[in-house]
Formats: sequence, C-alpha cells, structure tokens
Amino acid sequence: MNSDSLTFIFLNACIMNNFVLSMFLGICPFIGMQGNLKTAVRMGMTVTFVMVIASICATAVNLLLAYLHLEYLRLICFVCVIAGAVQLVEMLLKKKSPALHGALGIYLPLIATNSAILALALFQSLNQYSFIQGLAYALGAGAGFSLVLVIIAGLRERLALPGAPDVGRSAALSLIVAGILSLAFMGFAGVGY
Repeated sequence: MNSDSLTFIFLNACIMNNFVLSMFLGICPFIGMQGNLKTAVRMGMTVTFVMVIASICATAVNLLLAYLHLEYLRLICFVCVIAGAVQLVEMLLKKKSPALHGALGIYLPLIATNSAILALALFQSLNQYSFIQGLAYALGAGAGFSLVLVIIAGLRERLALPGAPDVGRSAALSLIVAGILSLAFMGFAGVGY
C-alpha cells in the first residue's frame, strides 16, 4: 500500500497509530467518559468534527505562515485556532442540540485542551500533507478516537450490570483494557510496509 494514498493515511491514523492507544494522546475523555454508549458515540463524532475543522484550519494557517515566513508561530496559531473552533462547536451544539450539549457536559470544553487535536495539526504539518490528505488524516484520527471510546463505553456498560465485580467498575480496569487494546492495535503496525 502506498504511504501517500488516502486509504493508507486514514488506516494509519485510525488503527496503526491510534492517538489514544499508540500515542496516549487525548485520554482525558477516554478515562472520564461514563459507561454510556450513546454519549461515547456523540463524543466521538464531536471530536471527529473538531479534528476535521482543526485540519482545515491547520492547512490554512500553514499556507499563511509559510507565505509570510513566520513558521515559528505555528504552535501558537494552532492553539488559538483550535480553541476558537471548539468554542464555535460548543455554541452550535448549545443552540442546535441542547440535549447533546448537556450530555457532553464538561468534556466539550476539554476538547479545546485535548492533546489529540493539537497533535493532529502538528503531525499533519510535520508530514506536509495536502488539504485532501489532511482531511483523510483527520477523519482517520477521529474514527480511531471514536472506536476506542465506543469500545471502552461498551465495556463499562457491561460491567455496570448486576453481578460484575466491584473492582471491574473502576477506572483501573479501563486502563488495563486500554493496555491490552494498545497491544492489539500495535499488531497492525506492520501492515502496509
């Protein structure tokens, strides 16, 4: 598989180099999410949307900074643009879907400080992805983030059932499962080479 193909970029971000399991980025919502599968899916979609917006903004900021020869301001600009994009998403959700805004609660503003969002913009710039490649990378990273959130939320829903041991209801088990999932996802690292 060609490393420049959109499929490879998507799968690389989604499975092989998953932000949560391979790089341990953006684990705040991962650990803090309750065992509600619906909320996990919504959170995953919201993070994916913010990643796509961040990717589009990162491409525009990179072009502008390269034109002005101010590449050293990249990190500061990314932080400002991502914070603004998250505030925009929060205002839209508050107006269009108050139920989703309430369900996401404190985790929605935390997306602005989510290291996975900033890492996406920085890795995209480092790899010098084009606009389309950057979108594929953002969609893959968002899909991978959503996949991990859904797996852990499903596990927590299952462990909340009567008869599950008390030790299984804590965040410790989530971290143990994350470690096992990380090993499983790392097995895909050789795909495509």
